[in-house]
Amino acid sequence: MQYKLLLFDLDGTLLRNDKTISDKTLSEIMRCRRQGMLIGVSTSRSKKNSTAFTDKLCPNVLICSDGAYVICDDEPVCIAEFSNDEVMRLIRDARKVCGADVGITVDTLDEHYWNQIVNEKNWGGSIYTDFSDFKEPSLKICVEILSDEHAAALKELYPEYDFIRFSDGNWYKFTKKDATKENAILKLCEYCGIKADEIMAFGDDYADMGMLSLCGKGVAMGNAIDEVKEVADVVIGCNEEDGIAEFLSSYFVEDIDGALRNK
Repeated sequence: MQYKLLLFDLDGTLLRNDKTISDKTLSEIMRCRRQGMLIGVSTSRSKKNSTAFTDKLCPNVLICSDGAYVICDDEPVCIAEFSNDEVMRLIRDARKVCGADVGITVDTLDEHYWNQIVNEKNWGGSIYTDFSDFKEPSLKICVEILSDEHAAALKELYPEYDFIRFSDGNWYKFTKKDATKENAILKLCEYCGIKADEIMAFGDDYADMGMLSLCGKGVAMGNAIDEVKEVADVVIGCNEEDGIAEFLSSYFVEDIDGALRNK
């Protein structure tokens, strides 16, 4: 087998729009696992936010907060945190540039904080806070920025951070400069003793582009943005149409002895 790890983004990829994994997709992934492949999740969500949607999947690998926190078989591989002072400075600047009521989320190692009341079904246990007395180091900070001018201004204030927009709204994420999905994969490979060429990665959004370019096979969802499709090796069906299940079923076929091989 060429591939040792299947690595899935969550929203818009592994998850359907109702934030569930279809039985068909789960069945195909479990078929690959039974043949010895590792299963991983690589997401912008926090650890707590991620595990709320992957209990049936039980991934061997979790890359969360856009690469700021990497876990393999429940053991931390790497952590890239902002200090509490850095968090509060960015929040103050975001409010100065974008307005006092700007939407802000913060991921810590254990929780996901938001200064708005949110849909619990979609966000897996977010904690409301106004950040007035927030005192925790953090992995990722997201800001809802409604104008390109404000985004450019805030980006200019923090050239030392990684700054990416999400395509499904006006949210932008800040992480440490090297806290990206692709850098997380390189650290994971060193830890696990596998090569990036031995990973098949699936994604749909801007933060997935480096990951899909790095791995042995980059798979874009049919609902992915055009930029992701352009860097991917293959484009499959949409997340609402069991695109992952259909692709895995046709790509990994069983030989006469029941072992999987690449088609």
